[in-house]
Amino acid sequence: MARLTNTELLQRIAALEEENASLRVQAGTAAEDVPTASLPATEKHRRSWAWTLLATVLIVVGSILAPLAVVASWAKVQLTDTDSFVATYAPLAHDPDVQSFITDQTVKAVQENVDIPQITSQVIDGITQLGTGPVATKALDSLKAPLAQGIVSLMQSTVQRFVASDAFAQVWQQALRTSHDQLIATMQNNPKSAITVGSNGSIGIQLAPIIDRVKQLLVAKGLTFASQIPSVDRTITVAQSSSIPTLQLFYGLAVAAGAWLPWVAIGLLALGVLVARRRALALVWASVGLGLAMALTLAAIAGGRLVFIASVTPSLVPSALARTLFSTVTDAMIDTAVAVLVLAIAVAVVGWFAGPFSVPRRLRGFFGSGVAWVRQSAERHGITTGRAGEWMYAQRVLLRAVVAVIAAAVVLFVRPLTPSLIIWTLVLAALVVAVLELLQRPVITVPEKADEETPVVTVS
Repeated sequence: MARLTNTELLQRIAALEEENASLRVQAGTAAEDVPTASLPATEKHRRSWAWTLLATVLIVVGSILAPLAVVASWAKVQLTDTDSFVATYAPLAHDPDVQSFITDQTVKAVQENVDIPQITSQVIDGITQLGTGPVATKALDSLKAPLAQGIVSLMQSTVQRFVASDAFAQVWQQALRTSHDQLIATMQNNPKSAITVGSNGSIGIQLAPIIDRVKQLLVAKGLTFASQIPSVDRTITVAQSSSIPTLQLFYGLAVAAGAWLPWVAIGLLALGVLVARRRALALVWASVGLGLAMALTLAAIAGGRLVFIASVTPSLVPSALARTLFSTVTDAMIDTAVAVLVLAIAVAVVGWFAGPFSVPRRLRGFFGSGVAWVRQSAERHGITTGRAGEWMYAQRVLLRAVVAVIAAAVVLFVRPLTPSLIIWTLVLAALVVAVLELLQRPVITVPEKADEETPVVTVS
């Protein structure tokens, strides 16, 4: 065999590639049309409908487990990654609805434990007992109610400024970080946790740390009566739902499964593709199933939002605050579901484009023709990759597999998983494959005594 570098032969490469692909598809179709009895025993077993059934079952089960894997993965991160936990809940300190709710509840708790009108009345009565005249006594008595209201207003503004300050945000963030184990205690219903869950499904937050801080600020402003505020061991209810205990159980199961359930779902989908008779078609359907599962997950979260807001008591938790709390908890799950949905769509498109279907086959032929034209034009101008390009062509399957493995590793192990990460990974992988196609140099050989009009081109 003689190796030729005649650039004129490159014009036929794209056409031969398309023709070869067409022949392969026709050969595969003809093989499927052959009666089962005429096939070898191993081929009959491989082509049995049982493999299709098994692949279908694996793909369906993997798709059903995918939403559970999203919840389990979220729960595991929230309970094991302190930085992620703080990043999720620390912004609540800057939310106006949360600030207003905490301010109102703190002032209400102080008023319930300290009778401000009675204190102001006692102060004025003490002054009048010192011997003020009738007119002065009457004037002082008329100041009792305004003075009490003024003290309440001052306390309200003091609490409001503190809650809206950076100091409160820092205290909030530090409390989240140092008491991350409190969340675990809450899920286990530990009575010492800062967040408690009652047997009736009520969720409460302890006010003692906030009231103690407000007490210090009031005393610092000269309101000595604030020193009489006792250490209030009170828990305010922020939500109530009869399903909370059940959610605790499922939450615990999700955390326990968070380490392995995502891999089980991925493994079942991959195994379903591997055992299928038509793997390209199975890959597309597995991607579609995963995408539908993520779409249903997003719909379930949207429905859960409506149910949660409708179930809370407005007198206890305003609707705006309920929406904020629900969004804080579910935003990470929504982001993951959207990212996996984008990944499923991308894999479906790639599987369809690489499959033995007529439209993508023509598209690949068009792309191959374009690459061959660019390569031929470059060689006419003396630009060639030489033996390196020939090696790249010989190892093209290995190089594509390496690109695919690297892209898969990025998607599987880089966190957080976002749509932008998936899209950029896919785009960069496609660009690398396109560059490899452009740089590789197909080896063109003909028999030594072959007719020049009928060259033999080694392409695939």
